[in-house]
This record gives sequence, C-alpha cells and structure tokens, in this order.
Amino acid sequence: MPGVVIVGTQWGDEAKGKITDFLAKDADCIVRYNGGANAGHTVVVDGKTYRFSLIPSGVLHGKRVYIGNGVVVDPGVLIEELENLRREGLQPDLHISDRAHVVFGFHKLEDGLQERVKGSLRAGTTRRGIGPTYSDKAARLGIRVADLLDEEALRSKISLLVDLKQKLFSRVYGEDVKLDKDGIIREAMRFGWEISSYVCDVSAEINEALDNGETVIFEGAQGTLLDIDHGVYPYGTSSNTIAGGACTGVGVGPKRIDRVIGVMKAYTS
Repeated sequence: MPGVVIVGTQWGDEAKGKITDFLAKDADCIVRYNGGANAGHTVVVDGKTYRFSLIPSGVLHGKRVYIGNGVVVDPGVLIEELENLRREGLQPDLHISDRAHVVFGFHKLEDGLQERVKGSLRAGTTRRGIGPTYSDKAARLGIRVADLLDEEALRSKISLLVDLKQKLFSRVYGEDVKLDKDGIIREAMRFGWEISSYVCDVSAEINEALDNGETVIFEGAQGTLLDIDHGVYPYGTSSNTIAGGACTGVGVGPKRIDRVIGVMKAYTS
C-alpha cells in the first residue's frame, strides 16, 4: 500500500497521531498535508509522551518526515519542536516544502481581531493565525518558505504585507498597531537560515518515493467535518482536511492514493 492517507472522520481529536505512529513503523516516509500549529498530535513511545503540532509523528521512528505545501508553518512552533527532539537525542530527517506558507505574529493578531468583531458568527479559532495566513495565500500576498531564503524578495514582500496589515488594523479594526517591519524581516531571515537545510521540493521527493514503491503516509490534521469546503462552514478550519486534500497539499495525483484510513471516536465529545 504505497500511498496511505490518514484522516479524521469527525471534528478532530480522533487520535490520528496514534494511528500514524502505529503505521509509521512500517512506512518509509510520512508527510503532513494541511493545517498548521492548530493541530495537536500526541504520541507515547516507551512511556514518554511527545506532542507535535507541525512535525509528523513518524519522526520518532527515524523515518523521513515531510511538511507539504498545504501546511502553514509557524516558525516559533517548528523551532521549538526541533529543539525538543534534539534534547531527546533525536536528529529528525525533516524536509519542508519551499511552497509552504509562513505564519507571522501579525497573522495571530489579525486572527484575534477577526474573532472579536464577528460576534455570534465567530468560528472559535485557536488564534494561531491559521485563517489569516491562508487568506493571504489565496490573495497571493503570502510569504512562502522559499522567500525566507531570498533576502531581497523577502524584504520587498514583507514590507508590502506589513503596510497592508497596519492599514487593516487601524482602518477596519480600529487598532492603532505599530508593527516593527525591520524586526519582522530580521526574525524571518533568522528562521530561514535555521531551516535552510530542510527546504526542498516536497512534491518531487514524494512522487519519486512513490515511483520507487516506497510506502508514504499522508497525515491529515483536524477532521473531515472541519473541512473548509465540506465541513460545518463557517465553523470549521481554513484548509481541506479530507483525503483529497493530500493531493493538493503535497502535490501528488489522485491515483497515487491507494488507501484511505478514517479515524473516529467511539464516543463523540
């Protein structure tokens, strides 16, 4: 079964991480295809508990793990997860898509302001900036991982985005926020430097792995009923959580998927 997708069939928290961890032992690589640090996958190995929001849980088995283009990456969370693994003596074989979008602090601020003005229509977000980051992606304003490795492009794109956000905060939300443009650029460049060795064309590598007959697990986040198109809109998440999201979130054709495993709770809570 070379291409296996693991999805939640409800509203998330169905123990997808545990199932991924169980199957990862017999897989060659695991790839996340959607969501961001709003996910929470808990795995227990040898009595020790590990929690992941971005890095696929198969990393504990020494497997190649990938973050696909459909994921939005929070730099602080990713660095923290990497440092936690290193403290445990683990050197993750991590690969990050150059097309994945980056979450910034102003996205989290925007997330909170949006929830405040929505009133009864608020989605109950985690306020981790996921929705605003996907919004910028759709508006073709987002910052991608590849941009972090190009200082000139990064400065230009962040300058534009910060100017737009400041106008949005003051004129729409009535918040006089002064964003430190230079500080944001410096932090983004530092993050780019820290992850540069992990950045690659994930789509090409996963397709090559499948061509070679390797078993690839596509690890989903959240649950089917939170899907942006097929879930309980507008009270869901901002990405495609269904099995088909693996195709767009990694860059593989639908015929690459040989099996879909749906995880559900016996008792919905």
